[in-house]
Amino acid sequence: MTEDESPDERRRRGQGELESQVLAALREAPGPVNAGWVRERLGGTLAYTTVMTILTRLQAKSAVTRERSGRSFEWRAASDGAGLAALRMRRVLDAESDREAVLARFVTALSYDDERLLRDLLHATEDEAED
Repeated sequence: MTEDESPDERRRRGQGELESQVLAALREAPGPVNAGWVRERLGGTLAYTTVMTILTRLQAKSAVTRERSGRSFEWRAASDGAGLAALRMRRVLDAESDREAVLARFVTALSYDDERLLRDLLHATEDEAED
């Protein structure tokens, strides 16, 4: 942390909060951008190495892509917020040994509207697979 950070910025960030902020900045970018650009969009208070660490972690999660630009890289969001949430959900599911139990608990906890939406999405996927 730096001396010029506000008390709000000094608080401990929630898991994934910085990743979400970095992804939001990348989605607003005019095209591929470097880590310095991302750092400035986040207020310029994070260490450059922190931004690079976050970008590298997001790349490992397939949430961002990078391309060589001279001696450094330019970064781009690979998916939107919904795509990142879906990746997180899949990682949680993959970490569990009893997928059926996890999915069953997930589905039974859904609201009626969310359950109907999920059913509609599953039917649409089935229809696409048949074509």
